[in-house]
Amino acid sequence: MLKLLLLSIVQSFCLAMGQVFLKFAVARMHKFAFTWEWFKELLLNYWLALTGVSMGLATVLWLYILRHYPLSEAHPLTCLSFIFALLASAFFLHESVPVTRWIGVGIIMVGVFFVAK
Repeated sequence: MLKLLLLSIVQSFCLAMGQVFLKFAVARMHKFAFTWEWFKELLLNYWLALTGVSMGLATVLWLYILRHYPLSEAHPLTCLSFIFALLASAFFLHESVPVTRWIGVGIIMVGVFFVAK
């Protein structure tokens, strides 16, 4: 179970970082338009490339997890990505996080504890 938990932590971290990278990518893009300029900007957006790498790694890890562990154990651990996303939004994006969301994170952590037990 420890191996599953560690794999899920890495997979969830990759998912959350992919979302942070995507947020950075869309913040730097101009308004959508069917022009060559817009698509060139899209292809040269390194934040979007980092999104793809991060999400790709998360997908490969998820495939490994699904192959080797029961879905009933593995899937609830994907909730760890909510925790990482909340922490990343607070620290990297400097978003304010209300107390109610921190309480929600605490509840998620309790649930992960019971699933991992």
